[in-house]
Amino acid sequence: MSEDICVIVPTIREYECVRAYVENAHEHGFDTSRLHFVLVTEDFCETDEMETMLDEEGVSGEVFDGSRRQAFYERHGINEYSHVVPAASHAETSFGLLYMWAHPRFEYGVFIDDDTLPHEADDFFGTHLRNLAYEGEIEEVSSDEQWVNVLYQRADEHGLYPRGYPYAAMDEAVETTTAEVDDVVASQGLWTNVPDLDAVRILMDGDLQGQAQTRTSREDFTGDFVAAPGQYLTVCSMNLAFRREVIPAFYQLPMDDNEWDVGRFDDIWSGVFLKRACDVLGKQIYNGYPLCEHNKAPRSTFDDLTNEVAGLELNEHLWQIIDDVGGDETTYAGVFEAMARELATQDFSSYNNGAFFNHVGEHMLDWLDCLNDLDGLEGHTPVSTPADD
Repeated sequence: MSEDICVIVPTIREYECVRAYVENAHEHGFDTSRLHFVLVTEDFCETDEMETMLDEEGVSGEVFDGSRRQAFYERHGINEYSHVVPAASHAETSFGLLYMWAHPRFEYGVFIDDDTLPHEADDFFGTHLRNLAYEGEIEEVSSDEQWVNVLYQRADEHGLYPRGYPYAAMDEAVETTTAEVDDVVASQGLWTNVPDLDAVRILMDGDLQGQAQTRTSREDFTGDFVAAPGQYLTVCSMNLAFRREVIPAFYQLPMDDNEWDVGRFDDIWSGVFLKRACDVLGKQIYNGYPLCEHNKAPRSTFDDLTNEVAGLELNEHLWQIIDDVGGDETTYAGVFEAMARELATQDFSSYNNGAFFNHVGEHMLDWLDCLNDLDGLEGHTPVSTPADD
């Protein structure tokens, strides 16, 4: 079978996690000839060793450090949009999306973080693909705060809220029912061991090494679910599969390399935008299995806090700004453009670092123009001007 799954791994350290995912595929009988790995790294990293690893594992793939990414932009005539992917940032996963868009053979994408491992019991790739093809009944979750805690199933016991969950939406009243789904476009697998928390919550849990004292186990996840229409949820890119069609509305937002020092919300905000687009278009995001083991390396919790604090207030309000935007659009690009223009043109000076929203909106418009230049884009007429940075 030809390669139809692009596996995107941002890495500067633990790239050999790829071996575990390939082994998991072999153990569960998943056809690895469908997989093409794109490792997004930096010039100072072991690119030759990464390529050797892919050869040893017998899988297709490419390694893109900063120089190779620049060559990609020039080769495809999109050098004027190179700024949409920030340097030395987890948001470099957006490069993987550009790579997918430039290669139409990829019907599916998978994000994997390099500090994760698959659970032996789970057919990692097979489960994600089954989730994306799922049609039928599933648990649907909602709350009176319009937000779903993806860790809600044992929240009464562990009290955890994931990174990016708004503080104003805590202490929510959760409701569950059964819904029929028939058009799943993203599959978010959750995580055991180190929970994906923000620095404030990690400090409250008494940990100074960025990891949290409270851990999650397989028993904390009792089944799969979707968030109800009109409800938001955190989307973490460490264990995530998606259909190619969502790429126009799934830009991983520009973080870290900006004058406001906002970081750590690239996948969180992209998830907010994707959920809004899914609600408008009648699509679903599937959550639960396959699980991965998150083995976050120790690091200063205060360093993470420094990276997050500049955007904490903005995170409380982003979803409210876009919640009623783009409702009449019929494409991912159309909904995303409507949200982008809302952010790019409004005055957010009442928020700390509110101008960052304008910055994000401008980059979102450039993202759409970049995709259009790569391979055409339904529902979008390029009108934006690339940013100078």
